[in-house]
Amino acid sequence: MSQFMIYFKEARPQFLILTPICVAVGAAAAHWQAGHINLLYLAIAMVGGIAAHTAVNVLNDYHDFKSGLDFKTPKTPFSGGSGMLPRQEMPALAALIFGLLALAVTIAVGIFFFVLHGWGVFLILIPGVLLVVSYTEWITRRPLLCLLAPGLGFGPCMVLGTYFALQGRFDGVALAASIVPGFLVSNLLLLNQFPDAEADRTVGRRHLPILIGKRNSAIVYAVFALSTYLWLIIGTILGFFPPFALLALLPIPIVFRTIWGIWQSLDEEEAIIPFLGQNVVVTLLTPLLLAIGLFIA
Repeated sequence: MSQFMIYFKEARPQFLILTPICVAVGAAAAHWQAGHINLLYLAIAMVGGIAAHTAVNVLNDYHDFKSGLDFKTPKTPFSGGSGMLPRQEMPALAALIFGLLALAVTIAVGIFFFVLHGWGVFLILIPGVLLVVSYTEWITRRPLLCLLAPGLGFGPCMVLGTYFALQGRFDGVALAASIVPGFLVSNLLLLNQFPDAEADRTVGRRHLPILIGKRNSAIVYAVFALSTYLWLIIGTILGFFPPFALLALLPIPIVFRTIWGIWQSLDEEEAIIPFLGQNVVVTLLTPLLLAIGLFIA
């Protein structure tokens, strides 16, 4: 395997798809408000977002390897790390440097938009960087923050960050739009913690499936999932979204199947894996349809 492919796989590109979709939500909100967007600024914002996502993936992999968690966690297509460090396909130090370089790219993009638009960018950049560097070692040991942090990173930080990069200001429409991926991405990480709960407990993590159990966590999952679509309807009624944004309601049948499937398979670890996949589909498809609806409008 070439060095490029080693680093490419360590970045976990199958999960990086989420970043362009969240950036697209911010871009679509800016386009709906202004009628145009600067494609160069959008490309730079996309680089910053992908670099941030890469950094959190790689640094999480590094810390999980150093703690020994990688050797205990059951691997699924949606959780359990890349597995590259335990297989010695990449030295741990190389992964650490890679993650820090990716974070440096994100900071450089933030500085670019600071020069362009002013201090407002630091309202996004500072929380975003703190989320990246503290997620594995600190946030995962605080249940409520562990639940909310992924949604804050991919919702308000990424969507509002893109909007600020394009518009040079913040806006209620962008904030309203950011709540959609916010709920969904928090739910994505919550559900992916189900298969890892016992292994995570051994290294001191304290997320909801450990603290309140999988059954109660499944209720939290359902509340967050349904709140996403309720917010889309309320946001449209309040005028934050155009009617075309209701395209994002189309995945609701998948959501109900996923909620029911999770509830039925709580005691069977293998049985929950298809619903992890359905959850990924919902998490990607809903904000994508929201972005399309905003662009059409």
